[in-house]
Amino acid sequence: MLQGVRTGWGRCRRGLSWLPAAAVRVARRSPLVVGIVLAAWLVGLVTGAATAGPSDPLTAAVGTGFPQLANGRWWTPLSAAAIWGGPAGYLATTLVLLVAGAIAERRIGPGRTAAVLVGLQVLGALLAVGLVRLTSLLDQGWSTDLCGQTAVGAAPGAVGLVLAASSALTALWRRRLRLVLLATAVLLVLYSGQLVDLVVLCSALLGLAAGPALFGRHPDRRAARPSRSEARVLVALLVTATAVGPVVAAMAQSPIGPLSVLQFVVLSPPPEAATVQAVCTSVSAEACRELQAQVRLYGIGPTLASVVPVLLLLVTAEGLRRGRRAARFVGIGLNLVLAGLGVLLAVEVGSTPEEQLVVYGGAPGARHVLALVLPPLLPLAVAALLVLTRDRFTERAPAGTYRRLVAVCACVLLGVGALYVVGGTLVADQFDRAPSTADLLADLPLRLLPPGYLGEVEPRFLPQGLLATLLFEWAGVVVWLTVAVGLAATFARPRFDPAGEGAVAARALLVDRGGSDLAWLTTWSGNRYWFGEGAADGTAVAYRLINSVALTTADPIGRDADRAAAVRGFAEFCRERGWTPAFYSVTEATRAACAELGWSWLQVAEEAVLDLPQLEFTGKRWQDVRTALNRAGKEGVTAEWISYPSAPPVLVDQIRAISEEWVADKGLPEMGFTLGGIDELADADVRVLVAVDAERTVHGVTSWMPVHRDGKVVGWTLDFMRRRAQGGFRAAVEFLIASAARDLRDEGYEFVSLSGAPLANLDCGQAPRGLQRLLDTVGKALEPVYGFRSLLAFKAKFQPSYLPLYLAYPDPVALPAIGLAIARAYLPELTAGQSARLLTRLRS
Repeated sequence: MLQGVRTGWGRCRRGLSWLPAAAVRVARRSPLVVGIVLAAWLVGLVTGAATAGPSDPLTAAVGTGFPQLANGRWWTPLSAAAIWGGPAGYLATTLVLLVAGAIAERRIGPGRTAAVLVGLQVLGALLAVGLVRLTSLLDQGWSTDLCGQTAVGAAPGAVGLVLAASSALTALWRRRLRLVLLATAVLLVLYSGQLVDLVVLCSALLGLAAGPALFGRHPDRRAARPSRSEARVLVALLVTATAVGPVVAAMAQSPIGPLSVLQFVVLSPPPEAATVQAVCTSVSAEACRELQAQVRLYGIGPTLASVVPVLLLLVTAEGLRRGRRAARFVGIGLNLVLAGLGVLLAVEVGSTPEEQLVVYGGAPGARHVLALVLPPLLPLAVAALLVLTRDRFTERAPAGTYRRLVAVCACVLLGVGALYVVGGTLVADQFDRAPSTADLLADLPLRLLPPGYLGEVEPRFLPQGLLATLLFEWAGVVVWLTVAVGLAATFARPRFDPAGEGAVAARALLVDRGGSDLAWLTTWSGNRYWFGEGAADGTAVAYRLINSVALTTADPIGRDADRAAAVRGFAEFCRERGWTPAFYSVTEATRAACAELGWSWLQVAEEAVLDLPQLEFTGKRWQDVRTALNRAGKEGVTAEWISYPSAPPVLVDQIRAISEEWVADKGLPEMGFTLGGIDELADADVRVLVAVDAERTVHGVTSWMPVHRDGKVVGWTLDFMRRRAQGGFRAAVEFLIASAARDLRDEGYEFVSLSGAPLANLDCGQAPRGLQRLLDTVGKALEPVYGFRSLLAFKAKFQPSYLPLYLAYPDPVALPAIGLAIARAYLPELTAGQSARLLTRLRS
């Protein structure tokens, strides 16, 4: 056992061995913020603020606010940065500061970074306190509450520094940072409403305004009007913010913001029906009514029903990000419903004496004007925004999608309604007041409303038994979960032409116009096709859509002169649909076309190419190949060209057996995407070369895909490659490749391509970039399993010339999604058990 513990610790230590070096690199690049973070955590651990939150005496001693500044404690805007709030504050501020330091210190140095950090921290606090004091003279509500608060934390300066430094970033990162940070700051002010939230927002706005003067502007300046895809992201972010706001208010400590009243839409107090009945029989009517209302909000079912608007808005936001037309309609309708409920809630709260309010009587500021106006006004504004931006959301689902969804939801609604009415009638004795069938039918619409909006409505009856509770609490949940899941599924369904349509046209275009050496991969099943505008355009792109990533298969189809236009057209096609385009395994020409659009790229493979006219197997470098040819002659093994679809069954069965033996030996599924298998041999245009002996035993097999240019075949590309493992001719693959190259040379073709080896590159003596180093590490880890590097080394026997193959992509943030899409494309049928075996083999 002790040995096992030592072994486990050793593996863990080796797995984390990169951490010290990474920490040293971060400290060297950002010494100021690293020092600040370490000092702050030390203070937080000593005082206990980092683990349990700051104590009241500590907050009063170092914090800032109107009382402190009014008493002449002018240093408190700076001393407040010594304590970063509770554990969440320490973690969030650490993250933001490290981001800020990575940007700022490399551009303006540690000294100026410190000055900007301090300046934004102090000026943000002074501006916030000044605004609070000024508005408190005009209003006795929220501002008055803030006048008595004390703020601590370095988050204001950190957020302001990031936004200031964002002016020097590229448009992509500039837009992303500003959207996320500003939306978060506004969200906290509206829903949490603490003084520190207002200080963060003020510092953020100051940093945003001062950024160009402090850091300059990046030369890549885009037009002020965002593109269609960026507008979709912006609108989706706004809808997301309005969705999670009530949750933020419910999770915050003592929220007092203008929209904090909505915390009660998702917060469930805990009284039980028995308690309510006892109170109603022995205590006042007011207490009875209060507890009856709160019972509606209690339990798992009511809690789920309360977050239904949040869930539906989040699903809608995802549909808006994808540019779906239906998501716009759903968003408009849902926000109008929420606005109507907000109006009813405001009328009920505003017209009821405060001492008679049940749930909202204890809400801070519930009777203030902002708290009554904003809940209905905010969703109404979102609905208006969706109407104004309707031209951004035009993507439709496949025909009949929403008719089926409406039919399913209607059936669920009718079924649940019938179950509630009939079931409630049968178990009427399980309610505190036995309802009639008419009572249950009248109460059914209320079961579909979030309980938080019913807090001030007196219930007609309440459940006490198990079956009655299930019917009462879960009827609406089942209906709305069905709607949410159905909408999410429809938004994720792209509108494709039926399978097979376009494949014939793409194949004909490939034969006529040509493509790269790997272009025949685009004819494989699983690909979808984009065609250039117009019948005479002559370009197409084969791609696979995986989790909103449009992953292309090799270069665009068409002539080299049309490649740049194809890249631009396909990129625009993807942007219109909210997808991320990723040109995978493409040549230098496509990489250059992508680079003209400002895209990033990295090398993912090496293509090995043999020029046939000058091919001769002479010299020392060809010794291994000559040996394979000579041994094949001595053992009676010959190379024979066949067409797999019309080959004799005895050969087909052996080829299948060899392939299945290879897959079984791996214990993992055969990779696909750019690596062909048995299914890809069943193509009459693909040539198959087998190594057979005098007894018609197959020792090895290779397949060769045609490469077209201007209507004729000019070369061939190696795809499928297997040899018999047990008792077969060991040099069968070398023999087959050499024989194919010799035969194809004699037939007058220009070249053969040995295809590419994924995650395997030549060592050119250049230091790889960070992401390239990661891919190299992955390639080394997968080597014992799939042998990509060994494959590249094997191809070196044929003295090829090497052409790099690239991955080009527009958005570095999407790289994790692109990586996952590539993995799923190669291993679409990987099971959980196979994943476990893969991880086991990687560890060993």
